[in-house]
Amino acid sequence: MGNRGMEDLIPLVNRLRDALSSVGESCSLHLPQIAVVGGQSAGKSSVLENFVGRDFLPRGSGIVTRRPLILQLLSDNTEYGEFLHCQGKKFTDFDEIRKEIETETRRLTGSNKAISPVPIHLRIHSPHVLNLTLVDLPGITKVPVGDQPTDIEYQVRDMIMQYICKENCLILAVTPANTDLANSDALKLAKDVDPQGLRTIGVITKLDLMDEGTNARQILENKLLPLRRGYIGVVNRSQKDIDGKKDIKEALRAEKEFFLSHPAYKHMSEKMGTPYLQRILNQQLTNHIRDTLPAFRSHLQSQLLALKKEAEDYMHQSVYTYSRFAVDFDKLIEGSGDKVDTVNLSGGAKINRIFHERFPYELIKIGSDEGKLRTEINYAIRNTHGVRTGLFTPDTAFEAIVKKQISRLKGPCVKFIDMVSQELTTTVYQCIDKLSSFPKLRDETERIVTTEIRELETKCRDQVMLLIDIQLAYINTKHEDFVGFNNSPQMHNHSNTKIAVIRKGWLTINNIGIMKGGAKEYWFILSAENLSWFKDDKEKEKKYMLPLDNLKLRDVEKGFMSSKYVFAIFNTELRNVYKDYKCLELACNSQEELDSWKASLLRAGVYPEKVAVDGQGNGPPENLSDPQLERQVETISNLVDSYMGIIYKTVRDLMPKTMMHLMINSVKEFISSELLAQLYALGECSALMDESPEQQQHRVEVLQKHAALKEALAAIGEISTSTCTTPLPPPVDSSWIKPSSLPKNSAASGKPGIRSHAPPVPRVPSAGPKSSPNGSRQPTSQQNRTPALVPR
Repeated sequence: MGNRGMEDLIPLVNRLRDALSSVGESCSLHLPQIAVVGGQSAGKSSVLENFVGRDFLPRGSGIVTRRPLILQLLSDNTEYGEFLHCQGKKFTDFDEIRKEIETETRRLTGSNKAISPVPIHLRIHSPHVLNLTLVDLPGITKVPVGDQPTDIEYQVRDMIMQYICKENCLILAVTPANTDLANSDALKLAKDVDPQGLRTIGVITKLDLMDEGTNARQILENKLLPLRRGYIGVVNRSQKDIDGKKDIKEALRAEKEFFLSHPAYKHMSEKMGTPYLQRILNQQLTNHIRDTLPAFRSHLQSQLLALKKEAEDYMHQSVYTYSRFAVDFDKLIEGSGDKVDTVNLSGGAKINRIFHERFPYELIKIGSDEGKLRTEINYAIRNTHGVRTGLFTPDTAFEAIVKKQISRLKGPCVKFIDMVSQELTTTVYQCIDKLSSFPKLRDETERIVTTEIRELETKCRDQVMLLIDIQLAYINTKHEDFVGFNNSPQMHNHSNTKIAVIRKGWLTINNIGIMKGGAKEYWFILSAENLSWFKDDKEKEKKYMLPLDNLKLRDVEKGFMSSKYVFAIFNTELRNVYKDYKCLELACNSQEELDSWKASLLRAGVYPEKVAVDGQGNGPPENLSDPQLERQVETISNLVDSYMGIIYKTVRDLMPKTMMHLMINSVKEFISSELLAQLYALGECSALMDESPEQQQHRVEVLQKHAALKEALAAIGEISTSTCTTPLPPPVDSSWIKPSSLPKNSAASGKPGIRSHAPPVPRVPSAGPKSSPNGSRQPTSQQNRTPALVPR
């Protein structure tokens, strides 16, 4: 069994389990232990009671074990029990232990036979036990009882899988002798997670209830249906014995007599029975702990590392004061080279994104509706002229439109301030979370800093509104980046106006006679005032400039041999358009180019010869009724685009600077220089450092766990890993175990393991069912149908 140091490992693991129990069962599941798995009425409870030598487990019909019971057996001079949920209370009456198990089970599951994965921790000290840690799991069931959910079978299997899928868990698969071993649910589940049989120990119960003329000799000898770790047979008390309060010590003597006197088992009686099973489990658990010691140590070290930072913070929590809060805030805003977050953006990075991505996008959105802008310009021009017809583009219309566009900046700017303010507040919360140990200090710090942010936000909003009002106060058409004018005092002084270009491209003049050079391709430039063409796209040699007044366009049918797409421009007053030509036929290379040129001419006020009427037959739409007005709209539209481009550029530059100066830098300065004074001004400095009861308890738990882990690692380091141990038996052919019928939604479906798909082992005919003369629990009909035992 190894040296004494190895034997002490089981109590060490038990102490560690208690220390880690409040962390969550996901941690405790990694501890070496033995999980007891079997069907209902397989005899699991009786085996455990035989180990202790006391009646202490609940009994009844259906699912009795409805929560996992982590049973820690410790060899001691005195006999008593302890529950983890009743710390400090010792139970010397084992009937009281049973009642406490039932009460604690009902507390979470109620009385309707429901189950819960939250375990009950019971430690039993006794001079009659060997050191063992076992987990009694609910019996595998097929049919829901009473108010149980319809998927109770899947719930039980999922719970079992949560334990046995862990590599540090040995599996005690309990199967009654009067059932078909090849169809044992316990062995099927074990095979799913332990296909090589490294962790599975077989236990055969109810050997005294076998059919007459049969025995389990070849199974217990591991010759038939073998397991790598083999089987151990036990004989439990019958139901009549239990009801009659038969002493367990007497039952153990009867069990020993059964094996010594039975002709099929007497040659191996020293390796059968409950005492031998307990010794083997103690030995194998101890050996298993030794085998898993390196991985177990690594797991403990990772747990210690995870707790180390929090434990150190608690040890030095008085050092974390206001100054560290200021440093953390500054790092999140300004950035830091140490401990860079590779998962989430910091507050400063998010604010940078607001500066250079989200705010420019909001500005683009308000100027993206070109159709609406042109309509507003149209009305502004017409309302400026009033009843009279204007000959020139009015500057007042331009100013009205520009001021309206500038006023629209207020919405995005206010939204910009809100976004930055919210991000600053979020960053403050992130830093304040580290003050959670001191609720009053955290609350007061949060109140003071967020109040300051709100005040600075108001100040910043007023300043931004002032900047926009300054832009509205004077429209500077002399700005060097404004493309509308070249020192022109009036907008309607067209001699100095730089007319914006609508379109450029190659077109062929299609109707010039052969004697005059024939059709030829030129570089055309269309503006709101005229159509010009040049020799080439260098735009140095201008051939002609055609004013757009009184011009319209018409479609020209495509020639039989021509690949060009043609349209014509003509004068509505029947004047020559170009030299001696009444119209100018222009050709392009594709339908797309033709449509694009027509659309551009429409923007310049050159409309088709025939315009479709509206639904009421009222002639052309309002915005197509005046070519001169359309050209003026185009002119102002281009000028507004130019001027607003200057404004957008200015606002994009000034807004981040304003926010940095008035809000971000001011908040940093406030936290670093004024916050502490305001906290002292409260006059409750000692009260600010008070911990909440919950936080105080959590601090104690973290420090205790940290100390327990360090102690456990130190103890493990003192144990000799060169201890001799019983070697694992050689592999056997376990293909006789059929795969379990776990559903796809079972937790086990995601667990590692290889399922066997071997054909079933033929059943051995039975001599007929045997009823228990002493009123013991009878096997189910399914159990009676398929005995898998060997004839004598």
